[in-house]
Amino acid sequence: MAETPTAIPLEKIPQHVAMIMDGNGRWALQRGLPRLAGHKAGTENLRRVIRASVEFGVKYLTIYAFSTENWGRPPEEVKGLMYILEDVIDRELNELHKEGVQLRHIGRLERLAPSLQGKVLSAIDVTKNNDRLILNIAFNYGGRDEIVQAIQRMMKDGVPPEKVTDELVSQYLYTAGVPDPDLIIRTSGELRVSNFLIWQAAYSEWYITPTFWPDFDKAEYHHALESFAQRDRRYGKVSSGELQESNA
Repeated sequence: MAETPTAIPLEKIPQHVAMIMDGNGRWALQRGLPRLAGHKAGTENLRRVIRASVEFGVKYLTIYAFSTENWGRPPEEVKGLMYILEDVIDRELNELHKEGVQLRHIGRLERLAPSLQGKVLSAIDVTKNNDRLILNIAFNYGGRDEIVQAIQRMMKDGVPPEKVTDELVSQYLYTAGVPDPDLIIRTSGELRVSNFLIWQAAYSEWYITPTFWPDFDKAEYHHALESFAQRDRRYGKVSSGELQESNA
């Protein structure tokens, strides 16, 4: 692995990084391995990325682990992904807890096996007081489904139409209380949103890399943060430099 470059100024570090961990299957295919081997390699890499996030000073990390559409994959692959999630909880929970990582789940739990649901909820409870890194695991998650559920809950709560605001909608999402992602990283070079954080990503910066997820290392993560630090986030407005020129 290449040596990590000079540290980025703390004020330039994104508070919330979200990641679409893409390319596990193609990584395996290139090596003549079954797709599930790619997912296992991707899981091993996640451990390194979580540690790097803590080291870099990222406060919130959201990872796209399994979408609502992924149920359409071959049954043996879906079964294997469920096993990997359960295995990760069994093997990594204590270490993540010691490192101060708070685990949260975003998405639907009800389609998972009861035993796996129990392990997810237990992991959330064990780490609930940690605050070094908030790790949102998007598992059985879909951005459109999240918004539909938010609307349904607002209707059940009797929220009148004139009371619906951006802030209120955000409070009904899975990510309530979490700042929107500053930076979204997608590996494998695909140029799609893939139903990920549709509401929350309205003004996120994107970093796309052709690197497959199992090979996305600490040095490239740092490069993504460097790219973010050099950007001028305008949120639909003009930059401060342009404003100064117009007033000159």
